[in-house]
Amino acid sequence: MERIALIDLGSNTTRLTIYDVYDGGYFAVVNEAQEKAKLGEIEKEGNLKQTRILQAIAIIKSFKKICLAYKVDKTIAIATAAVRCAKNQKAFLNDVFSATGVKFKVLSEEEEAMHDYHGVVNSIEIPKGVIFEIGGGSIKLIQYNRRTVVQKMVLNFGAVTLRDMFFNSNSTPEESCDKIEDYVSEQLNNIDWLKNLEPEYKLIGVGGSIRSLARIARKIKRYPLEMVHNYHIDYPDFEYIYNMIRPFDLEKASKIKGLGQSRADVFPCAMAALKSLMKICNFDQIACCSCGIRDGIMFNYACPSTLDKPIVDIVGYSLHSKIRQWNLNNTHAEQTFNLCVQLFKQLRVLHKFPRYYVRVLRVASMLYEAGRAIKFYDYAKHTAYMILKSNLYGVPHQDIALAAYICDIYTKEDNASSDWQRFSSILTPEDFDAAKKLAVILQLAVAFDSSLSNAVTEINCDVLGDSVIMKTEIEGDASIEIKEATKMAIEFKKVFKKNLEIL
Repeated sequence: MERIALIDLGSNTTRLTIYDVYDGGYFAVVNEAQEKAKLGEIEKEGNLKQTRILQAIAIIKSFKKICLAYKVDKTIAIATAAVRCAKNQKAFLNDVFSATGVKFKVLSEEEEAMHDYHGVVNSIEIPKGVIFEIGGGSIKLIQYNRRTVVQKMVLNFGAVTLRDMFFNSNSTPEESCDKIEDYVSEQLNNIDWLKNLEPEYKLIGVGGSIRSLARIARKIKRYPLEMVHNYHIDYPDFEYIYNMIRPFDLEKASKIKGLGQSRADVFPCAMAALKSLMKICNFDQIACCSCGIRDGIMFNYACPSTLDKPIVDIVGYSLHSKIRQWNLNNTHAEQTFNLCVQLFKQLRVLHKFPRYYVRVLRVASMLYEAGRAIKFYDYAKHTAYMILKSNLYGVPHQDIALAAYICDIYTKEDNASSDWQRFSSILTPEDFDAAKKLAVILQLAVAFDSSLSNAVTEINCDVLGDSVIMKTEIEGDASIEIKEATKMAIEFKKVFKKNLEIL
């Protein structure tokens, strides 16, 4: 295992993210810190302000202390639009290196856009997308089709520069937002490929302002999952939030739950730019992606093959990352899922479930024992909580919630399904009904590998009248497996209405 620190010197915020990198190309966040340096506030001559330079150096020094405490093996340091465009870039970088010992790489527009693309394409399953990332000093637009970049454009203005250009004492906040919309629309109308997108293309938002938008939208809707990644916001909901914040001054905006002081001054500018894009391209929804430039860098670092070809199985990659992070038994996890798939197929004549429920079983079966790290007793309940907080890539939110639920159903006899009714906004009545049968399939699969020996290699089911005969093919001694699986006969009959016999 290797511990990597990534320092991102942005136009508005400077961030430190510490990662553990595991064998096999997987990585996980260990710690994060961020401070507002506002380097994007450029002097008229095009230089970075001295006060902001000193502030950035102080922040980097504090980040170095954190890296030392976390015993970081290597530091990757990048700078983006504000430093890239500054006339005193070289002097600034020399000052930073002299004061901190940290050498920053200034990313080109091309590199910055591609890192955003790699962060998105390896973490979200949208076949045709337009990535929109608004930073403090630039806007990135990347069109991709079937995980291949088609077009890209970097606009040399962002939320900070738009604020400095249009927010002043001579205009109300609403008037300033209108001016930004007009200005951004004028710039976007010069990009021909944006105006000729096929209806299948989806908008994917990246960056701090998009994450803030998602948090606000979730709070308004009382959304049951605390996940930004893969959260979808319909245009009417976006417009409601935008119209709500347009009249606000800084003091009022900073009080909005989910926003806060650090982003309140640039958030309306970012939303005005987003509205312009959605109107021009007729996007009716935005998918929020929590993986951007830093994640793109880490995908390329931990798994260099992603530089040439994106991860094929995003769900599997994300699950195996959690298995390594949580130190789970990978062989047992794979075997449990394998048995789940066999049981799902063999019992299809009884449950008649659509294929996508296999993805739910994959999440539940491969992470089923994660809760043991908290406490063995009722560990499935702890697992359910960990799945709900997992931020898995490539998995729709309803699947994450359903996977957690089927882990928790048999935690204890008096488990009240009402505890899970808070998810009724994303789970259908059919999902809740299916969960009972999926939970039995999961429990049988877990039982069939009780000794962690892969003794049960194949399961075949015969449905005969009021009974189901499960015939197991085994290698070695599977007596423990058969005994544990037989204990599920009562629950099996409750949900499948059939007697269970295991041979």
